[in-house]
Amino acid sequence: MTRAGVDLLLGVDFGTEGCRAAVFTPDGRCLGTAATGYALSHPRPGWAEQDPDEWWSALGASVREALQRAEVAAEAIVGMSVDATTCTVVALDESGRHLRPAIMWMDVRASDQARRIGESEHPARKVNGGGAGPVSAEWLPAKLLWLKESEPDTYASAAWVLDAPDWATYRLTGRVTANVNTAAVRGYHDRNHGGWPITFYEEVGIEGAADKLAPDVLDLGSCVGELSKEAAEHLGLKAGTPVAQGGGDAWVGQVGLGVVTPGRMALITGSSHVMSGQICEEVHGEGFFGAYTDAVIPGQYTVEGGQVSTGSVLKWFKDHFCRDETRAEAERRGISAYDVLNERIAEIPPGAEGLIVCEYWQGNRTPYTDPLARGIVWGLSLHHTPEHVYRAIQEGVCYGTAHNLRAMSAAGFQVSEIVAAGGFTNSEQLMQMQCDVAGVPITFCEVSEAVVLGSAVLAAVGAGLYDDIGAATEAMVHETRTIEPDHETHEQYASFVDAYADTFPAMRPLMHEMSQRIAEQGAATRAAAAPTTIHDEPSEDRA
Repeated sequence: MTRAGVDLLLGVDFGTEGCRAAVFTPDGRCLGTAATGYALSHPRPGWAEQDPDEWWSALGASVREALQRAEVAAEAIVGMSVDATTCTVVALDESGRHLRPAIMWMDVRASDQARRIGESEHPARKVNGGGAGPVSAEWLPAKLLWLKESEPDTYASAAWVLDAPDWATYRLTGRVTANVNTAAVRGYHDRNHGGWPITFYEEVGIEGAADKLAPDVLDLGSCVGELSKEAAEHLGLKAGTPVAQGGGDAWVGQVGLGVVTPGRMALITGSSHVMSGQICEEVHGEGFFGAYTDAVIPGQYTVEGGQVSTGSVLKWFKDHFCRDETRAEAERRGISAYDVLNERIAEIPPGAEGLIVCEYWQGNRTPYTDPLARGIVWGLSLHHTPEHVYRAIQEGVCYGTAHNLRAMSAAGFQVSEIVAAGGFTNSEQLMQMQCDVAGVPITFCEVSEAVVLGSAVLAAVGAGLYDDIGAATEAMVHETRTIEPDHETHEQYASFVDAYADTFPAMRPLMHEMSQRIAEQGAATRAAAAPTTIHDEPSEDRA
């Protein structure tokens, strides 16, 4: 259980479905990894919540198991860092206890608040499509305003409102900080213009926000503090271990892919897709988020696009519509149902024979930023099979990425190469489809779990092993191969991407009308189910 003379690093990733921990060497070699799951609840349509106590339990289990699998002692770990989903909001009281379940990144309950915030012409809004774009219900101000209006007691009792990465560093060190990454990309923090935009928050009705946000906003990789005795005992680590400032999972994954200079785009795939890249100058425009000041690398700007429902829609199809014989074949051959489906769709031509899917099952992040958007399938005929639908879902995800690239390109952010990580990279077929649709090369790295490697990179900087993130990525991130687009297939896909891009604007009025109708029906159903209060005279023996 020792590796004499080797300083090791611990990276931790709080994902949507579980907590992953991994031990790395200073040259980026993974020695051991472990993951522990936790529950995700959906109390109402569009809502998503988790229990931070389950996060903490999963963290302890994952770290201990990762150390065991790596066969290292706690003393070998010289630094750690944690990333998490964002904007996943945790309200804490004075003692540091959460006051309610965390409101998850994918939660869009604050859609009305986001709409009203989007009416503001405050300069801070420039990161929303140049100021003309909608505000996402996922972002911090919308969720703060929802708390203030819908749970005023919780809002009033909250000493701090932290994003999940900052909740984690607080639990590890006892120090309340905000990371500049999620503060900039989800909270409108801008160092070029004074930091937290308090006048903007006050203008849109979030009074008191200044007292609930962390005053210390730290760069990624800076040392937050030392691991507390209590946290060290829970994790099986040494008290006093340096804890580096982490950030949002997608942008830490960007670091783990080595996308820290302009011209490249990180594509983090999974339940959702996040696209992000660096640029030397501040740009704004319709259909994407940013550019954010210092969000990843000090002195640079970060642009972002994203798709809310990608891998989650493929999983939805597999779980609900995958035929029994498909599951049986997968079990018999010892492969996944996804692999079986991929084999069956391989001969279907590009465009799924006229079938178009918009993958907006949980709303659209960019380019429309519409929480009321929902999935669309059109072009069905009696010729189409379930396999056609599955291929069309895959293509719809790829079309969405290409649609985002078009918006960024129009504003001056040109992408010459995509560097990809996450679950989609397990499928060569799916990644070639993405490459062909986008029309740019896609590069892969040695460590496919880029997010947890990114946390280890930040840990290395916080521990003083490297001077900055650039130096750390050069030493720890290793590329393996690049695939090139088939230009003929790319041309075939162009008209389908056009059709995809035209679909939602045509359907939006009907979709919004339907969302309103469903909301009214839900409210009526809840009101009818509410218990009737009986008013009677108080008795003398009633407490």
